Amino acid sequence: MFTGIIKATSTVLEHKKQGDLLQITFEKPKDWHFSVGDSIATNGVCLTVKDIHSDSYTAELMNETLEKSSFGKKIPHVVNLEPSLTLQDFLGGHMVQGHVDTIGVISERIDEQGSSRITVDIDNLDQTLVIPKGSITLDGISLTIVDVGTHSISVSLVDYTLKNTIAGANWRVGETVNVEYDILGKYITRYMKHTRP
Repeated sequence: MFTGIIKATSTVLEHKKQGDLLQITFEKPKDWHFSVGDSIATNGVCLTVKDIHSDSYTAELMNETLEKSSFGKKIPHVVNLEPSLTLQDFLGGHMVQGHVDTIGVISERIDEQGSSRITVDIDNLDQTLVIPKGSITLDGISLTIVDVGTHSISVSLVDYTLKNTIAGANWRVGETVNVEYDILGKYITRYMKHTRP
């Protein structure tokens, strides 16, 4: 479980196919301490640490992950990272599972002084799971939805987010982002579908 509050960004050092798996090696953030088997949200995808080296670590992505996330379209150069939540952590964003629901494509970016407004086109947008002022996770970042269109949503990013995540330098028109809907909305929607007379 995660909160969508990015703790670091990291460079992808190498990637290679191993049978049906894709192995990706990431630069290890300074002062981070984790073990083999730990979960790290990487651009919003919950990945398990397979190997750890002095200044890097490796994770494996299976076909299901590649099909559902942007990693199956393009290997990024830099990624957002968040370690898994502990019971002592402050919940600064919202409850995020690291289970990507779909991908979207940035169709518009409007930069203003100290903020940016981003529009993301989502072909299979689930209208029951997106509401203005509701929560959504894009590339692992917990964000508040500003507007909802027929096949798109828009969000606003403050200066801190732009400077401390990949959004500032990498979220350009045409870039693909990982989308995770709010887990509370998913449970409520499922409950309502199965309790209607």
